[in-house]
Amino acid sequence: MKNNKVSEFLTQTTFRKVPEVFLIFWIIKLLTTAMGESTSDYLVHTLNPIPAVLLGGIGFVIAMIFQLFVKRYRALTYWLAVTMVAIFGTMAADVIHIGLGIPYLVSTIFFSVALIVIFIIWYKTEKTLSIHSIFNRKRELFYWATVLTTFALGTAAGDMTASTLGLGYLNSGILFVVLMAIPAVSWKIFKMNPIVAFWFAYIVTRPLGASFADWFGRSPYLGGIGFGTDKTSIVLGIFIIICVLYLGITKVDTKKTSQ
Repeated sequence: MKNNKVSEFLTQTTFRKVPEVFLIFWIIKLLTTAMGESTSDYLVHTLNPIPAVLLGGIGFVIAMIFQLFVKRYRALTYWLAVTMVAIFGTMAADVIHIGLGIPYLVSTIFFSVALIVIFIIWYKTEKTLSIHSIFNRKRELFYWATVLTTFALGTAAGDMTASTLGLGYLNSGILFVVLMAIPAVSWKIFKMNPIVAFWFAYIVTRPLGASFADWFGRSPYLGGIGFGTDKTSIVLGIFIIICVLYLGITKVDTKKTSQ
């Protein structure tokens, strides 16, 4: 029995494909969500929407190929994949609304249902939704399907609160800051299930980052401060690169934590 536990521990730590979750994980996650929003907006409004979406799709596929075929977690490939998921997931949600004319409320409900279905199938198949168990191909595919859906859902939800509910970008961002505090406080004080807390927070970070990215990047006419989506993307990209380089040098995201 002891040997089996040791073998399982070595498998999880050696072949796990995701980083440890602590403060810098959430910082980079927020940065990528914000960059995904601003970059998607810039590409779609600068290029023809169809080539822009195709370009985002190609980048997404290439990044996922790199991530799926590395044997264990690497900071550069993992966060490149997350960044491309952020960009392409935003485009997917925007295409449904702008291209097909589907209201944000409907697309939010649709992606919510899709996410629930993925969670149900994942759990029934693997008996766990923990990211600490991502050390085989099947679980990794479930993980990235979930991540992509959370980005699409977060995009639709953020646009719904800003546009459909009329809160605007800044107020939407403040709303999601409050929602982000729920899993943090519940996990720390009320001992909320850590897996539930993680996925709750993971979903909310998407509209949180996107709302503030829109507020910075969009013109005052659209409710922003007019910094520009191009400049916003560049600044966020620089911060992401710095953080990922830090992870690559220190390896702090591969050390076992108490979470």
